[in-house]
Amino acid sequence: MTSSQSPANQPKPAGLDKKTSAILSYALGWLTGIIFLFVGKNDPDVKFHASQSIVFFGAVSVVNIVLSIVGSLLGVLGIIFSLAGLAVAVFTVVVWIMAMVQANNTGGVRAELPLAGRFVAPYADQLANSVK
Repeated sequence: MTSSQSPANQPKPAGLDKKTSAILSYALGWLTGIIFLFVGKNDPDVKFHASQSIVFFGAVSVVNIVLSIVGSLLGVLGIIFSLAGLAVAVFTVVVWIMAMVQANNTGGVRAELPLAGRFVAPYADQLANSVK
């Protein structure tokens, strides 16, 4: 008895299929994005998901750092920046969950991030195409 798998679900050299690699490229934000950008360099869809993770979560990290620095310099007015940082964090968690669910539902096929995809996708394409 042998089991046959469809070509889309064939294991990759790293032992992960496209769907799992796409989901995991979002798991720890830009860190796993960097890892899967190079691990999945033979699959353009995985590279796109990894690049999208790097661009989105990297930008969010920079925004949070800037908000923290500016907020700490302004004293009492820094509360406004702290609240803005909290709003960014909530938005990030929502996009993070939606991205992993979408990667699961599409089977790892290229798909833009929910809510932020149209802003992030052009930069993700450039990054994905730059890694050979």
